[in-house]
Amino acid sequence: MSILAIENLSYSYDKGETPVLKDINFEFEKGKIYAIVGRSGAGKTTLLSLISGLRKSTEGKILYDGKDISGLDREKYRSQNIGVVFQDFNLLPHLTALENVVLSMDIAGMKVADKKEYALQMLKKVELNEEKANRRILKLSGGEQQRVAIARALSYNPEVIIADEPTGNLDEATENAIIKILKGLAYEDDKCVIIVTHSPNISKNVDKMFSLQEN
Repeated sequence: MSILAIENLSYSYDKGETPVLKDINFEFEKGKIYAIVGRSGAGKTTLLSLISGLRKSTEGKILYDGKDISGLDREKYRSQNIGVVFQDFNLLPHLTALENVVLSMDIAGMKVADKKEYALQMLKKVELNEEKANRRILKLSGGEQQRVAIARALSYNPEVIIADEPTGNLDEATENAIIKILKGLAYEDDKCVIIVTHSPNISKNVDKMFSLQEN
């Protein structure tokens, strides 16, 4: 059974305008990695915003674990069920990597005995050691910042991870390292991983690819 399903989804920015997305039907399962591809303007990032509950669809449904997300508590859904990794990281630069992850846990209401130790485990999962965990964000490379962003998305143990162009600003070697981490989340941790991407390298490393056409 799919953990996430998109049924007859359409979206327009304004009433009466041509939909940027029209009659979209996709299904996503846990334990698999997916790519959403398409030309600029095809609505990839808009679809991500709809899946993550930041926008509401004009028509159709998005089902999470069989429930229409329009009827869910949006804040709880975004802070507990869906983890989003942004292309520009969206990290707080005045905090350390560790502090960024702990803050995400606080927002999600995570209850663990030792939040710092748990956050360190998440950072180690994405191959960042304790020394780098205690560096401020601006003291980390772009690839390291993206790893922090992934650790932050993992910190409240969501079943679905969505990444928006996660390797768009990274070199090939760093991209391969990020792909390895994302594949591990799907195949070892049984997450549903959805990547919005232009990268041919990512596209050849996924279980299934969905293509959006510009309307």
